[in-house]
Amino acid sequence: MSQQGVMLITGTRKGIGKYLVDYYIQRGWIIYGCSREPADFAYDTYYHFCLNVSDEEKVKGMFAEIGRREGRLDVLINNAGVASMNHVILTPLSTVHRVLNTNVVGTFLFTREAAKLMMKRKWGRIVNFATVATAMKLQGEAIYASSKAAVCNLTEIMARELGDLGITVNAVGPTPTKTDLIKSVPKGKIDRLLEQQAVHRFGEFPDITNVIDFFIRPESDFVTGQVIYLGGI
Repeated sequence: MSQQGVMLITGTRKGIGKYLVDYYIQRGWIIYGCSREPADFAYDTYYHFCLNVSDEEKVKGMFAEIGRREGRLDVLINNAGVASMNHVILTPLSTVHRVLNTNVVGTFLFTREAAKLMMKRKWGRIVNFATVATAMKLQGEAIYASSKAAVCNLTEIMARELGDLGITVNAVGPTPTKTDLIKSVPKGKIDRLLEQQAVHRFGEFPDITNVIDFFIRPESDFVTGQVIYLGGI
């Protein structure tokens, strides 16, 4: 068992998820991760599962394996997410289902199953991913922003439902960060968005881990149901 404990991160194959694995491995965590595709990296204390985060049977199977191997789960980071940046008129229903299944259903399923493991020790930290697109009501991102609005609401309500079990639930809302999620967004749109922030720059991965580190500290047991948006939107 690591000195830190056991952490589960969803969406670990690339982007912020891959960064989070590397960051927390270096800090002594045992990490379980998942994505639709195999990971192209390996660590002695990293275990990868290939699954769709909205597939209840496979999600339950992953948690059963964590329970057998570790007997505990200390931290869950619901990082897996997909975006749709189309005008509502041009958004197909298949995209709506894909975004809601990944961002909302996935977050719900992983939180529910994580809580079952965490409640045994009356201790746990759950961190969800929100987005400034929700708070800023960004045009062209109706489904993505709405899915994350649901995540914010889940965060606030689940924090109340799980508080007596010693589990905190919070969310971090990054500004545009250079990942695959924004590759297809026109530069002009990104520039206008950055100008609306109090701090006019892209978000960086350390900005995100700074907030996550605060949420998962043992001393943060009185911090729950909070959504922290980065950049000063």
